[in-house]
Amino acid sequence: MKAIRKRRNCFTVLFVAGIVLATWATVKPMVATASVFGAASIASLMLLIKQSRLFYDASLICDNSILAVPSAVISMPGDKEQMNKKEVVVSSFGIMIGSKIYKWGRTGVDGVRLNTVDIDRTRIYLTFGDGTETMRIELMHGMADEQAVMDVKERLWRETGVTAIISGW
Repeated sequence: MKAIRKRRNCFTVLFVAGIVLATWATVKPMVATASVFGAASIASLMLLIKQSRLFYDASLICDNSILAVPSAVISMPGDKEQMNKKEVVVSSFGIMIGSKIYKWGRTGVDGVRLNTVDIDRTRIYLTFGDGTETMRIELMHGMADEQAVMDVKERLWRETGVTAIISGW
């Protein structure tokens, strides 16, 4: 979330600088320079809006988190697998892996959905996707007692509607 906030703040500074420089170039009769700074400020504004939306989604996920773990293994279709050392936050609104956000249930029937949740003694496996692409996330949860696992299962069911399958307890 810090990386998203930092990028949003950088785009804000670029936008304000572009507006100030475009205004300065307009006051001095430098039409070409004013046009360049104006175009740069418009591009910065579009990137700022995109980062602000991303920051809003990240805030929503972090504020409503169900589970936060320090790392994850991500499995993509085609047997691609990658280890992620960044913090992972699971929420009823989606999952945030580092600064990458996967939202579920927000784009209608054909959007990304949380499909299955499997919990064993050391890991939680989340499978989500739309009809064309599915991702599987493997999280080291670090929960030692069965009650904590049952609490996570209950909360996942209440907030996402997906019943977790618990094995090995």
